[in-house]
Amino acid sequence: MARLTNGERRRLTGTLYVVATPIGNLADASPRAIETLRSVALVACEDTRTSRTLLAHYGIGARTVALHEHNERAAAAKLLEVLREGKDVALVSDAGTPTLSDPGQALVTAAWAAGHTVVPIPGPSSVTAALSIAGYGGPGFTFVGYLPRKPGEMRRLLESLRADPRPAVAFESPFRIRKSLALIAQSLPERSLTVTRELTKVHEEVLRGTASNVLEALGDRARGEFTLVFAGA
Repeated sequence: MARLTNGERRRLTGTLYVVATPIGNLADASPRAIETLRSVALVACEDTRTSRTLLAHYGIGARTVALHEHNERAAAAKLLEVLREGKDVALVSDAGTPTLSDPGQALVTAAWAAGHTVVPIPGPSSVTAALSIAGYGGPGFTFVGYLPRKPGEMRRLLESLRADPRPAVAFESPFRIRKSLALIAQSLPERSLTVTRELTKVHEEVLRGTASNVLEALGDRARGEFTLVFAGA
């Protein structure tokens, strides 16, 4: 049985492009990402209002549709119909690389299952950006996504990191960052952390030290999105 090349398959069915977008500074959009967003029939956005700021900045008039945590499966089903028609779709999140603690995984999985080609358009990611400046070596790293909301689950996670030689990367919201740092200070008091706030934006800040050090240095500046890098054991 003859096999279709990726190029031949794309001519028969639509392609899903998973496009990384800036995490703050719009100049970080790659030429390939811009070209892809201009070429597709539809852009699936975590928040269409946020994505339209980027699209307008680069003069991209692509049609947008919302795909977020509350409508992900229903939106994915409709987007599969667009792909079946032979039209290309781009998936973006509000910032960074889609599906990493952001919606879109259901669409990617369904697109593969339906026989569509899925193409990554790599670019900005707060995970790799924070890790690159943390200065913590180790055999790879662990990505834990958003820190658990419940104190018990948080303590179990921190306990699992106690003996792990790999750095670990986590996200936290501005509403919980001080409480989370206090729990980290209790469970891993000597562990070094690198905490980034508002990466690539006007108020970018990087704090480094133990959780207690960072909590003190942070003061009342608990605004913006936070990415934490734990040193390995």
